[in-house]
Amino acid sequence: MDHYCVFGNPVHHSKSPVIHAMFAQQTGQNIDYHTRLAPLDGFVEAVRTFIAEGGQGANVTVPFKLEAFALAHQLSERASMAGAVNTLHFVDGKIIADNTDGVGLVRDITCNAATPIRDKRVLLLGAGGAARGALLPLLQELPAVLTIANRTLSKAQELQKLAQTFTSCEVDAVTWQQLEEESTQSFDVIINATSASLQSEVPPIPAHVFGPESLAYDMMYGDTVTSFNQYAQQCGAKTRDGLGMLIEQAAEAFFIWRGVRPNTAEVLAHFQKKGSA
Repeated sequence: MDHYCVFGNPVHHSKSPVIHAMFAQQTGQNIDYHTRLAPLDGFVEAVRTFIAEGGQGANVTVPFKLEAFALAHQLSERASMAGAVNTLHFVDGKIIADNTDGVGLVRDITCNAATPIRDKRVLLLGAGGAARGALLPLLQELPAVLTIANRTLSKAQELQKLAQTFTSCEVDAVTWQQLEEESTQSFDVIINATSASLQSEVPPIPAHVFGPESLAYDMMYGDTVTSFNQYAQQCGAKTRDGLGMLIEQAAEAFFIWRGVRPNTAEVLAHFQKKGSA
């Protein structure tokens, strides 16, 4: 049996062990996957201990994604662009790192929500780590325009500059106020990559960014509708939370480790049914 884990602090609430157990059962993979609480000042030692115990790979959640980035011997392109890591693979004494969050987001939008990004107008709210992690996979879908909106223009412009090194797609950077004053059209896909929903708040964006055919996507998820999605629904948009993203990023990590792609639809259905029970 091969051993995997998710490092975090806190980490007891993680759905990852159940998700990966379902993946393993589907695909006939003999693995053990568990949570692993790392001390706030002891992440590197915790990883090295797990490797010494025979660990094959690990997921990394808050607050250790930046430390995982620094620990890696080899980074994928998307991890390099994200500046953070959520997946580690231990191969021949090396720590190979990836970031599967962005591809999980895109796959949930394009496959599970059946909403194309190619040639569409996409609005990305926020310019922190979550937005940065989503950037490359979003650009690879070739949207007509990607607009990055943030409270501070300079941070949005940093992501705009980074994006322009990877694509010829139109990438704009605006503030919340500019979005209010200068934007007249609605967007096809609006992605909330801020942490506002954790405080039951909504980014200060105008209602006109949403249209009746728009998909509003909150990277956060919970037992109830997030504050961002409540606002988007009031503005007439379709909504989706980040549960599918969680499952899809886990599936990408599973594929990296095992070379097998699990069926995410039945896992997503399991959690959606459980959440509505």
